[in-house]
Amino acid sequence: MSLSAITIYSSTDLANWKFEGNALTGSELGGGWVGRIGVARNPNTGKFVLVSQLGAGLVFATSTGMSGDQSIFTDDDGKAYVIFSNKSGRSHLYVSPLRASDYLHVEPAKNVYNSSAGGREGNIMFKYNGTYYFCSSDLHGWNASHAYCITSRNIMGPYSAEFVMQGTRADFSHVTQTGLAFTVTGSSGSFVMFGGDRWSDFAGNGIGYNQWLPVTFNGTTPVFHSLNQWTVDAAAGTWSVGRGNNYVLNPSAEADRVAQNDLAGWTTTGGAVNSNKQGGHTGRWAFAQSSSSAYSASRYQNIAVPNGTYTLSAWVKSSGGQKKATVFAKNFGGAELATSINRSLGSWTKVSVTGIAVTNGSIQVGVFSDANAGNWVNVDDFSLVQTG
Repeated sequence: MSLSAITIYSSTDLANWKFEGNALTGSELGGGWVGRIGVARNPNTGKFVLVSQLGAGLVFATSTGMSGDQSIFTDDDGKAYVIFSNKSGRSHLYVSPLRASDYLHVEPAKNVYNSSAGGREGNIMFKYNGTYYFCSSDLHGWNASHAYCITSRNIMGPYSAEFVMQGTRADFSHVTQTGLAFTVTGSSGSFVMFGGDRWSDFAGNGIGYNQWLPVTFNGTTPVFHSLNQWTVDAAAGTWSVGRGNNYVLNPSAEADRVAQNDLAGWTTTGGAVNSNKQGGHTGRWAFAQSSSSAYSASRYQNIAVPNGTYTLSAWVKSSGGQKKATVFAKNFGGAELATSINRSLGSWTKVSVTGIAVTNGSIQVGVFSDANAGNWVNVDDFSLVQTG
């Protein structure tokens, strides 16, 4: 597929976006790889400068040697910087000012951190209460990753030891890779908007849409909120969880990237009879329970939720013949509720548990099998949504 254009959208509320036109077309760029696009407004010229990877270089009005993934960060004083890692190996992280007069040149870079864990990519920066947060991803190609961060009170360092951003472990940053970030400040508060990349079907995790998630702070500790529906008031600088939010993390088994038994966000009993399996209802993967011997197993997730009434649903295939097999909800302040799946389901079938009245602020959801030799179930696309 050839590149059509780098497009521009604008918004006054971060929810409704207007197409403003093409910044550069494919013919103007001459083809090749384009990615990690950032924009900053130069206070001297009044012009917006776009900086992007292009083939083996960077494109603005001129180009330079290619970075190992970069984004653009604009500080409170209007100065703009390229945040990147080195191209070869990507183990060194850098901050480099854009030339103040016009932003059309990269000034000498400062090596602010060296990774001992195989390198970092998807480099981004945001600032909160005077602290700079330089965050990156694993070298997973186009796959999802935890968000790894270092911090400093000075943009040029020294920076802290690296840590994983709270909230990004359970589903690998909402099944994304670090892509961009900016701070939203309004009349009543502020938070950081995290833009996570889901690369265009390269990793089987979507068709290229960015995932927008809020990051808040517990003191100086950033906290990532993995939500698939939320509302934002840009003028107030506030946000809230959407009524249709799915509270299950890694609900489609897509976060882990590779075949394995223990999946991000989930706990198992029964050992290796639990796995993930290619060929999901959506995406690449599904949850699986199977064995050539009789077994008892469960895969479950404990979730903190607001009190209220919920519906749990999932898509299922099943061999049938189990002594018991269920998609269940329990530990919510009432007796366990479940729907049986110990029947032959040769094609993906949606099952639901309705009227789950949560009264203690938490719930456990999952799949359970008490099975005979050769019995199996595949489950995908869990959903836990508040209905009342």
